[in-house]
Amino acid sequence: MLIALNKPYLVHTKFTDDEGRPTLAAFGLPPRVYVAGRLDHDSEGLLLLTDDGHLNQRLTDPRWKAPKTYLAQVEGVPTDDALARLRKGVTLKDGPTLPADARAIEPPAWIWPRTPPIRFRKSVPDTWIELVIREGRNRQVRRMTAAVGHGTLRLVRTQIGPYALDGLAPGEWREVAVA
Repeated sequence: MLIALNKPYLVHTKFTDDEGRPTLAAFGLPPRVYVAGRLDHDSEGLLLLTDDGHLNQRLTDPRWKAPKTYLAQVEGVPTDDALARLRKGVTLKDGPTLPADARAIEPPAWIWPRTPPIRFRKSVPDTWIELVIREGRNRQVRRMTAAVGHGTLRLVRTQIGPYALDGLAPGEWREVAVA
């Protein structure tokens, strides 16, 4: 079984939490499914879960290099040079990243409002970019956008390999066919 969940903002990608923070237990998921990969508590969007250990390993194995698509709302307006640097790969404290697909996009009309909303600053514009990476380092997209001078305000993962959100609202999930 493979489940696609639209993980809401500030939900931790585990089923229990000693500190009482929101977890996946609140979403009525089938028993004995495990998270395939991770998504930080302050990121939103597609999270895959499975009850199949072999599938979990395949989905999370770095050798698979599954493309992961993110929409990042960033501070400022990235220049062509900043986007080119993301496309080439940037050097982070833990080494260089693989090249990414990066492009500025219009604000997505379909995206849900975040609760609480991002901070709004009249003097600093924001821009949405689509970023496709083929790694899964800790907080990688946030670190990449910061490395080119544009802090991430909001981060939504929309796709992992062939699996996509496809209209799931925050907190909704569905079983998907294994590709």
